[in-house]
Amino acid sequence: MTSRQRFSVAAVQMASGPHVDANLQEAGRLISKACRAGASLVALPENFAFMGYTESDKLKVAEPDGVGVIQDFLSAQASSHGIFLVGGTVPLSTASGTKIRPAVPVYGPDGKRWGCYDKIHLFDVEVAPGEAYRESEVQQGGHEPLLLDTPLGKIGLGVCYDLRFPELFRELAKQGMELLVLPSAFTAVTGEAHWNILVRTRAVENLCYVVAPDQGGYHVNGRETHGESMVVDPWGGVIDSLPSGSGIALGEVDLQRLHEIRSRFPALGHRKL
Repeated sequence: MTSRQRFSVAAVQMASGPHVDANLQEAGRLISKACRAGASLVALPENFAFMGYTESDKLKVAEPDGVGVIQDFLSAQASSHGIFLVGGTVPLSTASGTKIRPAVPVYGPDGKRWGCYDKIHLFDVEVAPGEAYRESEVQQGGHEPLLLDTPLGKIGLGVCYDLRFPELFRELAKQGMELLVLPSAFTAVTGEAHWNILVRTRAVENLCYVVAPDQGGYHVNGRETHGESMVVDPWGGVIDSLPSGSGIALGEVDLQRLHEIRSRFPALGHRKL
């Protein structure tokens, strides 16, 4: 498949709440803003459509795979703007009825779904005294990496906590990944300590562009997320970032430059293990 060599991408930053309609309205506003700025690919953050008061609240808004208000919204936005749209994460229902799949659907300019990645690594940690997360209680993790061969290059996907597991992205790099998209909802504590360095490291070690949309701000449930959504180039340079608040980080992807860097600095071909 022939890829476009240069195009703009946007990482959307939000502070989502417990009302799907309001979140979709805000996402639509920011997608339109990104498209007016020339973005051909727009990526939404993790949990863009819903952040409830508890993890189990996701069960109330879970959708069957391929059907539902959130998925219909994403398809319509992609087709109406003629873009590739990475749909943050969508809570998809499972056969058990007691867990959801944290899924990242990707829609093309025709509104059709090109693929769907299920978050592999679930966030079961205590980030600070009194601040603990147990995603596995309500979420069912995936098992397979996903690389999409698109007119915008070869796109790999990850979600938030996945960022800490470099073997996932090395596998995608082995498959030819040129652009990594990483919807996230990093906590304020872990984001301040690790977000910037981890996002840039994934770009450097895989010699790829990274589009990292993050939740950013204070949420109705009392949670605070880090923000600093960014677009990073294969040399680790931050093309654009948004420290806080709702908005977008916008950057240009130049696949010719990417392959020139890989040609001059062929670290991916020097792997020994």
